[in-house]
Amino acid sequence: MNEPIPSNPSAAPAPRRSAEVHSLLAALIAKREQEIAEIEELVERYERRARMEEQAYRSMSTFRRMLNGKKPDHHLAVEYIHYVKKPMEKVRKLRAEIARYEAMCDGSVPADLPELI
Repeated sequence: MNEPIPSNPSAAPAPRRSAEVHSLLAALIAKREQEIAEIEELVERYERRARMEEQAYRSMSTFRRMLNGKKPDHHLAVEYIHYVKKPMEKVRKLRAEIARYEAMCDGSVPADLPELI
């Protein structure tokens, strides 16, 4: 009659914690997708601006081209690395991170949340 009631403290909050983890992962996924969209918008703006500059240069007369000049190729390469290549590497990393989070939500990977949270 006076037997101790078996207590399992981790049994009760498990569904709640799982729901919290899933909602947190969903929020992280949404945040990362927003970052990806912003980075892709910046890259698109740079590419649009570069196309417009190239078009403006090509539409100039030969005399104006001689006076105006064009950015050296190595400057264009550095701009490309800065405005396109590095941001797209970050997008690739963010997409891999999103894939990990989605795997955690599906249950195929244990839900170890990063320390950044």
